[in-house]
Amino acid sequence: MIDPGFPAGISRAAYYKWLNRTVSVRQEENEKLLEDIRLLYDQANRTYGYRRVTMTINRLRRQQGLSTFNEKQVYRLMHIHGIQSIIRGKRKRHKKSMPQHVAENLMNREFSASRPDEKWCTDVTEFKYGAGKKAYLSAIIDLYDGSIVAYRIGKSNNNVLVFQTMMPAITGLRTGARPMIHSANIPREGSNAWWKTRD
Repeated sequence: MIDPGFPAGISRAAYYKWLNRTVSVRQEENEKLLEDIRLLYDQANRTYGYRRVTMTINRLRRQQGLSTFNEKQVYRLMHIHGIQSIIRGKRKRHKKSMPQHVAENLMNREFSASRPDEKWCTDVTEFKYGAGKKAYLSAIIDLYDGSIVAYRIGKSNNNVLVFQTMMPAITGLRTGARPMIHSANIPREGSNAWWKTRD
């Protein structure tokens, strides 16, 4: 029986039959896609996210002359079935250095000075360059005016680099000047060594 409520004189039964067929075709397509997603996901050791899965599946389908899928469809299926990349950025584990001697905090966060060579700050900064290479800049600044007292670039972050930076700075000091030095990197015995060298 023709139902006047449907366009082009299509019967209600024919319309729902067509609608159900469309749903089952989509469902079949999703099941096949999900199968491909799981296969690829396992082959990639669960490291592929939805973008890479979509790209790889679509490349294979293009080679076979088949239509491709959009990222939303792949994302939706992966999300529904709890499929997600297990890759996370690797955290570098660093051992906390335990200083043999902890120097007294004489500066007490007073990072200003009333005259030159009263207070110095020193630190080492790491720079990455090239293919996994690193360089370290060790510098000393005078807290009176922020001027660079001395600096040195090295391949390793160690006390040798810090001492090599400190030596010309100490040698160039005015007679009688003994700046207070703030650093998180220098052990107390190292500080004593600088003054012994100068004296």
